[in-house]
Amino acid sequence: MPIIQSAKSIEIKTANNSEMALPKISIITPTLNRAVYLEQTILSVLNQNYPKLEYLVIDGGSTDETLDILQRYSDHLRYVSEKDQGQSDALNKGLRLVSGDIIAYLNADDEYEPNALLRVGQFFAENPQAEWVSGKCRMINELGQEILKPVTVYKNLLLSTKSRLLLLIVNYLSQPATFWRRRVVERVGLFDLNLFAVMDYDYWLRISKEFRLYVIPEYLARFRIHSTSKTFVSALDDLDEEFNMVSRYTQSKLLLSLHRFQRFLIIQGYRLLNRGNLFQVNVDRPPTLHQR
Repeated sequence: MPIIQSAKSIEIKTANNSEMALPKISIITPTLNRAVYLEQTILSVLNQNYPKLEYLVIDGGSTDETLDILQRYSDHLRYVSEKDQGQSDALNKGLRLVSGDIIAYLNADDEYEPNALLRVGQFFAENPQAEWVSGKCRMINELGQEILKPVTVYKNLLLSTKSRLLLLIVNYLSQPATFWRRRVVERVGLFDLNLFAVMDYDYWLRISKEFRLYVIPEYLARFRIHSTSKTFVSALDDLDEEFNMVSRYTQSKLLLSLHRFQRFLIIQGYRLLNRGNLFQVNVDRPPTLHQR
């Protein structure tokens, strides 16, 4: 049976030893026909034992077992199930519905590390000047086994720089491990409905233009890579989308050239993965999916 821990009242001590309540955290999970991983994602959120949690799942009208799973946990989360215009639309619905002081989204095939939300809540309580924060993230396969450790080390190194200039060249932020305050949404707006694969990267660039990035040097989440994950399947298709998006934020020929080069390296990496039969998918002709 799944384990859902009961939340306890938690207070922390600030630097001056005074008590400060943890902020309310709202987590949004957009999903469409991801029943195979959805329950694991849900449990990774509910088992955080975070005392001020709001969990909202936005389903795009799934035809698999998604609704059965959501109904099973309906006492512990809210959900909306209706057709939408894609993942950005689902996220924007969620942003309009949630009420937490801190916001993040977790895709329906990813997971949080144990106590991740407590660590995030403590960070924001202790750092009122911080508007957004990102942490480390492991990559896992279909079975939940950690993979691509050298890539994780590389991303952690880039993350430690907290550089916006570098962010224009490579998206070193891990989406499942990134959290922001409600007033960030009020300042930068919602996700771009015209973006299919890089809406998160665009959002990070918009936030970084306004606010300093903070980093929690701990593992907060696990990002799942599998044969039908959007990141893997659309690796080639989103090249132009990503380049055009980044071009909104810089006209530097040097930065844009460096961005194109690092994307080329990433694509070669995906091809090597496929050649090694890590995933059974044709990278050059990705299949059409009705999932997210």
